[in-house]
Amino acid sequence: MIRDSEQRPHQRLDVWRDGMALVEAIYRLSEGFPESERFGLAHQMRRSAVSVPSNITEGAARRSRQEYLRFLSIARGSLAELDTQMELAIRLGFRQRSDAPLELLNRCFARLNALIRSIDASAPTRTSPRATPHESLIPNP
Repeated sequence: MIRDSEQRPHQRLDVWRDGMALVEAIYRLSEGFPESERFGLAHQMRRSAVSVPSNITEGAARRSRQEYLRFLSIARGSLAELDTQMELAIRLGFRQRSDAPLELLNRCFARLNALIRSIDASAPTRTSPRATPHESLIPNP
């Protein structure tokens, strides 16, 4: 097992871990979709799910807070897409409302929103010498 000190910054984020678990759950869920949906809704749900931890990772690797927030916003947009796609899967009879991915999706939304608020609230003011526009407060290994 990798120790926290050996992990990349994004791997220490609970929202990234939840996003990865969500991807796994969506892949498992969509395996049960009809074969005719292999390149339809199942494919789109998988792409949306993969986009969440991918954008969290890419944002964490950027050098500015503004870029980080932009990628977190893209991840949140992907979660919203996935939410709609999961609703479509219910309406089309491909899944039940009680499926576990919904709980993971809700937890990802909550944690992602909290992270965005936290980063946004920690933004330095013009008079604060904490960071320049090109300096990231997010540690890199």
